[in-house]
Amino acid sequence: MKRAFLFGSALALFALCPLALHAAQKPPKDLKPLGRTVWNLAGGAFFATDGKIPGGPCFRLTGQVTALGFFDNLKRVDDERGTRYLRGSESITEFPPHLDVSILIHDFPCSFNLKDRSFGPWLTKEDVGRLKLKLFWKRGVELRRTTWVEPPRMLIRTLEPNIKPEANDLPERYEWNIQFALPSDGIPIEDSLVVTLEGPDGTIAARTSARL
Repeated sequence: MKRAFLFGSALALFALCPLALHAAQKPPKDLKPLGRTVWNLAGGAFFATDGKIPGGPCFRLTGQVTALGFFDNLKRVDDERGTRYLRGSESITEFPPHLDVSILIHDFPCSFNLKDRSFGPWLTKEDVGRLKLKLFWKRGVELRRTTWVEPPRMLIRTLEPNIKPEANDLPERYEWNIQFALPSDGIPIEDSLVVTLEGPDGTIAARTSARL
C-alpha cells in the first residue's frame, strides 16, 4: 500500500510539472505591464526628520534642495523601463554644478502623550551651536563625504508665543535657518543627499536624506 501511495504521488507530481513549466515560460507579452507614475519635481527635493540631543531637547529638521531653473518642468517617470528624469523630451542624468540647500531647525515635543505635561527643555543656542552638520552623497550603500562651497549662513529668529502670559517667565524659543551652496558638478541625479547632525561625542542627533 505504501509503494502504491508513493507511486501515485509521483504520477501526480509528474502531471503537474508541464503546467508549472508552462507558467514559468509564459510569454512576456502575456505578462501584465507595470504601471506608470509621473512625479513633478518643480519645487526641488525636500527632506524632514525629528531629532533629539542626547539627554536634552527634541527638535524638527526640515529642508529643501533647489537650483535656479534646474527643477523647472523636471519630472521623474517610473515605468517598465525603470526610472527616468525628463524635462520635456530631454533626459536629465546629472545635477547642475551647484545646488542651493536650506535647512530649518526648531524645537519639537519629544512626546504628544497628554499625560506627559513636560514640554521642555527647549532647544537653546548652545544646543545647536554644539551640533556638527555633515553631508554625504549616497549611491546604493556607498557614502561619499561632501561639503559646502562657502561657510553656511545661519539666521536665528526669536519665536513669539501666540498667547503671551502675564508673567513673562517663558524661556526664549528660536528657529534656525541654515543656507549654503553645495557643489554637485557631475553628480548623478539618482544619488541622494544625506544630511546628519552630530553631537560633540559623535552621536547622531538627526539623519535624513533628500532624493528625487
